Amino acid sequence: MTEKKGDGTVSETHTHFIKHIVSKDMEEGAYDEIVTRFPPEPNGYLHIGHAKSIVLNFELADEFGGRTSLRFDDTNPLKEDVEYVKAIKEDIDWLGYEPEEVRFASDYFEEMYKQAVHLIKQGLAYVEDLSQDEIRNMRGTLTEPGKESPSRSRSVEENLELFEKMRAGEFADGEKVLRAKIDMSSPNINLRDPVIYRISHTTHHNTGDAWCIYPMYSFAHPLEDAIEGVTHSICTLEFEDQRPLYDWVIANADMTAEPKQIEFARLNLTNTVMSKRKLKQLVDENIVDGWDDPRMPTISGLRRRGFTPESIKQFCREIGVSKADNLVDVRMLEHFLREDLKLKAPRTMAVLDPIKVVITNYPEGQVEWLPADINPENEEMGMREIPFSREIYIEREDFMEDPPKKYFRLYPGNEVRIKHAYFIKCEDVIKDENGRITELHCTYDPETKSGSGFNARKVKGTLHYVEATRAVPAEFRLYEPLIDDEAGGDFMDHVNEDSVQVHHGFVEPNMANVTGNDKFQFFRHGYFNVDPKKSSEDRLVFNRIVSLKSSFKLNG
Repeated sequence: MTEKKGDGTVSETHTHFIKHIVSKDMEEGAYDEIVTRFPPEPNGYLHIGHAKSIVLNFELADEFGGRTSLRFDDTNPLKEDVEYVKAIKEDIDWLGYEPEEVRFASDYFEEMYKQAVHLIKQGLAYVEDLSQDEIRNMRGTLTEPGKESPSRSRSVEENLELFEKMRAGEFADGEKVLRAKIDMSSPNINLRDPVIYRISHTTHHNTGDAWCIYPMYSFAHPLEDAIEGVTHSICTLEFEDQRPLYDWVIANADMTAEPKQIEFARLNLTNTVMSKRKLKQLVDENIVDGWDDPRMPTISGLRRRGFTPESIKQFCREIGVSKADNLVDVRMLEHFLREDLKLKAPRTMAVLDPIKVVITNYPEGQVEWLPADINPENEEMGMREIPFSREIYIEREDFMEDPPKKYFRLYPGNEVRIKHAYFIKCEDVIKDENGRITELHCTYDPETKSGSGFNARKVKGTLHYVEATRAVPAEFRLYEPLIDDEAGGDFMDHVNEDSVQVHHGFVEPNMANVTGNDKFQFFRHGYFNVDPKKSSEDRLVFNRIVSLKSSFKLNG
């Protein structure tokens, strides 16, 4: 079925339960237009799980002709930073989405304060003297009701006076809080007089020192949605138990809008940490070299590794949206990356662990420029020329002095094809005083030039190479999962100490002028990205994005 947009029709492409809810609301005339928001807290960098939410919010609104804003839930200045604000904006822009507006919860602090005053005047909020521990101890359990605080019986006038003094900075941190007056015997603990304001004499990144009281997220979030006219407040399942509080705030605040909260299952990936707190620990303890380390599942880390926005978005669409928690194989994400890169990435050759080959019967000083396709799966990308001469580099693993049976690469007396070039035969092995092989002496057959139609004899092995005199030195970083297995115990106990391997080798001379985030497929090695942070004019660093093949099969 053709996907329709803006008319409330549910597309058969990537349909899900939230889309059906929105479609029904539009058919029944519940809203004039669909308004969604992506509401990150600026206390860390976004990760692949946030990408799922970004894609869902922006593309859902777009399909129904609505709009989406970016709103920073910056209600906790102790953990937030402008660095995170900037990074989040960059990530959303890189993914290809443009919010209708960029907003901050702190823009509404005055309005939130007025709404808190409104609740106090209605007898629905009170200033609490108890400490955080005392509040927790009186909250009760899942089987026992909570106990009412002595502060609960304060008069409206006294609560208004105390709340005003809280705002004026007359109390220390933790000395007072404002609580909603709901039901201390509710089976939902979130409704047992939750704290909705706390004191924090902390400078805010957006409002400076204008405030020393800050709303709690569970109070601020529904108000922000209502102020902005959000129709469908889409969040992950951990907020399902808080939906009654969300609805209570909307019902009792002096607001006209009535947003609807809908929860979906968050993304869980194999061998992947999906927690900002844990990711921050990896950064703080220098396990990685920052939030954008290529081993990190952050959007900035994936970008630096070499992932494309198209692959991430297609992955998020295909995994679907449901209420049931599930664990997605990270190889599925890699599958969509390969699918995106196979027609885009130029093919070239790189030698990661080089050993020199001297072709003794090739003319000294002569260099041939041999034709090679840039991408055999995309002929429109054209051709390139690569040099070949008396000295070349091949991979050390492509030679064995005493090979096992069915070894088809180079060994003494064996003949192989050098890709795009000639057949060569190993004649002699040169070693240093420690017995390490330093050089191979080979001969070539000038009749076997690639493309010449030579078929007098066959060889089973084809090796890639880089011509030695024009080779460009490069560093190659190969990655494995950062976390071996997060199941059980402290996740730090499962950090993979061998998650990165560094090799020093060579690339073709046409790679000398590449720039950060240029992507290539290195013959036999995989897809690689020029590291935008580590590379410079004097030093090329390539991150392997993904290997060439995987055993993963996409269902359907």
